[in-house]
Amino acid sequence: MKVVWRLSARTWLAALGLVALFAGGALASVHLDNNFHAIVTNEAYRSGQPSPDQIRAYREKYRIASIINLRGAQPGSDWYDAEVQTAKELGIRHFDFSMSPRQELTPEQSRALIAMMRSAPKPVLIHCRAGSDRTGLAAALYMAAVAGIDEETSESQLSIRFGHFAVPIIGPYAMDQTFEAMEPSLGFFGS
Repeated sequence: MKVVWRLSARTWLAALGLVALFAGGALASVHLDNNFHAIVTNEAYRSGQPSPDQIRAYREKYRIASIINLRGAQPGSDWYDAEVQTAKELGIRHFDFSMSPRQELTPEQSRALIAMMRSAPKPVLIHCRAGSDRTGLAAALYMAAVAGIDEETSESQLSIRFGHFAVPIIGPYAMDQTFEAMEPSLGFFGS
């Protein structure tokens, strides 16, 4: 009986090690490239907080025409002032939408975000601080409501691949709950 327990403990330790390795790799990837990814190529992109140099590079390479900042307007903050100034210099439209990764959006707030993403000049760059939670929800809503993409593909924007950990009772799970609550209005009735 003791041998079976030791084998089981080793198996658990190995499994935990693999999970830690995978999670560490995912997080490293998120931070190495500022979590920049296409939502819909040539139309919408997602990232963590871009620096002025990154904004210039995204404008040059992807022709970014607008930025939606999900951290909300924060005049006087270095990151915010630099982003607004760089966008202005480059002729990029700048929009602010304030949301918390730890609080569900109301249906009205979700619809307002969708309307903003729909009307923003394309290609649009959508970002929050890390590009994981708030940006994941916005990307999922963009795919579903603006691009008309299926539920599973849209919902995949809220995944560990982008640094989003969906665990009930921790804050960022509110983003998953927001998407679930919006599914019927998006035409999804399955899950």
